[in-house]
Amino acid sequence: MRYRLLLPRAFRWWLAVLPLAVFNGALRESILIPAFGPTAGLMASGILLCAFVVLIAAFLVRRQPRLTSGEALVAGAFWLALTLAFELAFGAAQGKSTAELLAPYRFEGGNLWPLVLLTLLLAPWAWSRRRQEAR
Repeated sequence: MRYRLLLPRAFRWWLAVLPLAVFNGALRESILIPAFGPTAGLMASGILLCAFVVLIAAFLVRRQPRLTSGEALVAGAFWLALTLAFELAFGAAQGKSTAELLAPYRFEGGNLWPLVLLTLLLAPWAWSRRRQEAR
């Protein structure tokens, strides 16, 4: 598959991640943190968001039967770039300081955001490898 065809499809699938991420954030603030406390609530939220990303990646790979591992890695890198751009632009639009923007990128207080970013990068590739090995 050529990248010019892959990126618009990867973008549409990334758009499917957005409502799940918003849902996850609402769930974290309204249920997980009040029920489990800040550290465990953040950890549960991070794990749940990783699971959502893995499921979306599975659907992407299944819908693209000729997707190579390299193309899947490009899709994951595209998801990562879109997410970073979105997060940083949204935070900047809210007037957050640089320190506030970068705080989630450290494993502190149960925050697993770096793991979510790694999952965004690698989930499409991992599913494509799994599918290729199953053949």
